Amino acid sequence: MADERTVPLLPCRSIDETADFYRALGFESTYRQIRPNPYIVLRREDLELHFFGLADFDPEQSYGTCLVSVPDIGALYQAFAEGMRATYGKLLVAGIPRMTRPRARKNTGSLSGFSVVDPGGNWIRIFQAPDAGDAPAEDDVPDETGVDAGDTPQSRLAKVLQNAIVLGDSKGDVVQAVRILDATLAREEALASAVDRVGALVYRAELAARQADGETVDALLTRVRAIELTDADRARLTDALADAAELELARQTDQP
Repeated sequence: MADERTVPLLPCRSIDETADFYRALGFESTYRQIRPNPYIVLRREDLELHFFGLADFDPEQSYGTCLVSVPDIGALYQAFAEGMRATYGKLLVAGIPRMTRPRARKNTGSLSGFSVVDPGGNWIRIFQAPDAGDAPAEDDVPDETGVDAGDTPQSRLAKVLQNAIVLGDSKGDVVQAVRILDATLAREEALASAVDRVGALVYRAELAARQADGETVDALLTRVRAIELTDADRARLTDALADAAELELARQTDQP
């Protein structure tokens, strides 16, 4: 057979809260019901998500997730980011809901991807469509790296950064991600290249933001600004530096 279609059905605490968030990302509601059970259908072009409401549902304990393969991950990320900024005044990088920045994915053969964590705590894992025959394995949950997709990490710091991102973004274990990254930064930072140091420090700042540790975010971004970069370095670090700028903006927005 052909033309089969699978639609994710995900839990949430409130279908209206969920709909408001996804509308900011450019979705529209195509179906909504309250009785006998809360249920809503949200659609953006060919991307369709269904949600059911549970009054006592705790988003922090959610296991809801799905994978979405798209032909142009950069365009979709930019559209989502612009919608977030227009609605919330900033890119949401911490808490629930939030969104990660596209980076090459170690577990998917360096395919680029990002994740949206919605108000129900569901992880919508979006990654670049692979070439035919190169689809990720069933257990290849996307993770994120801090350097360009074409870079093969050479330094100890760059390799540990990839592992930290698997923990922090794919598994949601921010505490362990912080632990291994801090330990390696203490030992290896002075030996690593400027590119590897910036990539690690910016991601560490992102983890601090998720822990609502604003002082650490500020301290880490100060260290990033102190690193001398060549034009070539800046070209390789385009995404990481953009992430740092978003973190700074978020900190300014959060200040009383």
